[in-house]
This record gives sequence, C-alpha cells and structure tokens, in this order.
Amino acid sequence: SQENTTNLAELEPSIATTTDAITHTVDEKVDPTVPDGNAIDTTTSNNAPGQTTTDTRQSPFWSCWKRLVCFYWDNEFLILIVSAIALARAYPPLGAEYLAKDITASWIAVIFIFILCGLGLKTDEFANALKQLRFNMTVQVFNFGVVSSIVYGISRALIHLNVISEGLGNGMVIGASVPMTVNTVIVLIKSSGGDEATAIFNSAFGNMIGVFLSPALILGYLGVSASIDLGNTFMQVALRVVLPVLVGQLLQKFSPMVVAFVKKYKKYFGAAQQYCLVFIVYTVFCETFNNANYASNIGEIFILIAVQFCLMIGFFTLSWYTFRLLFTNSPKLRVSALHASIHKTVAMGIP
Repeated sequence: SQENTTNLAELEPSIATTTDAITHTVDEKVDPTVPDGNAIDTTTSNNAPGQTTTDTRQSPFWSCWKRLVCFYWDNEFLILIVSAIALARAYPPLGAEYLAKDITASWIAVIFIFILCGLGLKTDEFANALKQLRFNMTVQVFNFGVVSSIVYGISRALIHLNVISEGLGNGMVIGASVPMTVNTVIVLIKSSGGDEATAIFNSAFGNMIGVFLSPALILGYLGVSASIDLGNTFMQVALRVVLPVLVGQLLQKFSPMVVAFVKKYKKYFGAAQQYCLVFIVYTVFCETFNNANYASNIGEIFILIAVQFCLMIGFFTLSWYTFRLLFTNSPKLRVSALHASIHKTVAMGIP
C-alpha cells in the first residue's frame, strides 16, 4: 500500500502537466469570444505569421450576396412577374402552345387558387362580405364607371393630338370597359392583408355583371357592338370561382385533417398561390407575343406603355383617397378596393 501511494505521488506532477497542456491547446483552438457555431478553425490556416484568419462570411462578397438574397425575398413577386414576361418574350410558343395553357393555367391553376381561398376563409367572412352592399357597389361603380370614363377622355385627347393612333385609343377604351381580374385581385389582396372575402365576391360578381355592362359601355363610348356568350361566361365563373370556393368551404367543415395539413404548411401554400399567378401571367404574355402582329410602330407602343403607367399611378392614388374618405374606419376594405377597383381582364369573353 505504501509503494502504491509513493508511485501515485510521483505521477501527480506529470498528470497536472499533461492537463495544463491539453487545456492550453483547447484554448488556442477555440476562441471563447466567438459565438457558438461561428468559431474560426485555425488548425489548417496557411496564413503567414502575424496574419489573422477572417471568416468568409464577413467578406464583401458575402455581404453583397446576403443583400441580394434579402432584396429577392422582399420583392420576389415583382421579380418573378418581370422574369415571366421576359421569358414569354424570348420564346412565346412554349407557354402559348406546348404547356397546354387552356388546361394548366386557365383551369388547374385557377381552381387551385380558389380552393385554397375557400379553405382559408370562414363562412362568416363570406356572409359579412355579402352584407357590405355600399362597399361592393362603390367598387363596381369605380371599376366600370370611373376608370372607363377617364380612360375614354384621355384616349380621345391623345388621338386628337396625334400622339397615338385611333386603333390604340379604342383599344384603351375597350380595356377599361371590361370587369376586374379574377386571379390577380385575389392573390394581391391576400398578400396585401386586405379583405379576401370581399375580393372573391367582387371578382365573381363583377365578371357576371360585366356580361351586360361591358358591351353597353363599349357601344356607348365607341358605337361598336360586342357580343358575349352569356351561358359560357356564367359557366366559367361558376366552375372556376364559385365551385372551388364551395369545395374549400366543405373541406374546411368536414375534413379537419386537410385543414390541419394546410395550416401546418400555410407558408408554402401561400407561395404556391403566387407561383400559380406568375404562371398564369407567363402564359397570357406568351399568347400575346405569339399572336402579335405589331401593326403599331415601336414609338406608339412605348408611348402607350408610358400612358398606361401614368394612368395606373393615377388610379391607384384616386382609388386610395376615395375609399379612404368613404370607409375611414375600414383599412382592410380600403386595401381590397385599391386592387379590386382598377384591375381589368378580358378573360371572360370580350372579343
């Protein structure tokens, strides 16, 4: 026993020395001032003596890359829309012919968007939207009456000043006389935090009454008659908008598993709605570029783009302040009106 005690006493200095060496080595490799997960490993550094190792994530390239990524996610929808238009211009037949847009864009994408709308909205919200009679009527009057009359006056002035041709001016009037969009309005209002239920009602209702109002406005402004297939238009609205929303409402009430799944992955389903809209926009521009005859000269086209941009800014401003005055205590309704009152579509059958 005495011999073992003597041997242990002799070993204690060696153990202490070894422990100090290990501690010193660990202290050299791990800097306690660097947060966990960001420690800099210097064991493989090839730097010359006196130089310090820098984290690549602090380099100018990394900082620039992070800013670009943040900019993309902050403006993803706008970037995707611009990219879709550019791709459509580069090769129009892809979206116009090969991707079966009449099925994929016109039906599958639209139905998907409205099923999710029906899943995400409570029945009480639809009931409240129907009760917003004053708001709904104001939106339709602004969309059909205010927008079309202002565009008519500006188009006549531009034609009189020989800025644009009569054909382009008449095209502006026809475009301003049609109802609001079905898909774009819903997605934009939802992304903006507006009242989604009123957006669904006004888009469906606007396209139904547009069957009667659009030809009447075109005849009144231009003296040109326009015929619309009444039955086909109502059928499209019913199958693409009303029925998918009803399916979504039924799933919400009778399928908790589906509701839980959609709620769990809400962020991804919301992104999918936006991507569906981008795809619809892409196919529309593919069709436009594929069928373009370019009868107008390039100067007129750029002038028309500038005029439309100014009109868009003007209508956004007019709509915002009009509905701010009329619906002071309803910010969500004002956001809905900002989009619903000025968007236009020719998808419901206007020739």
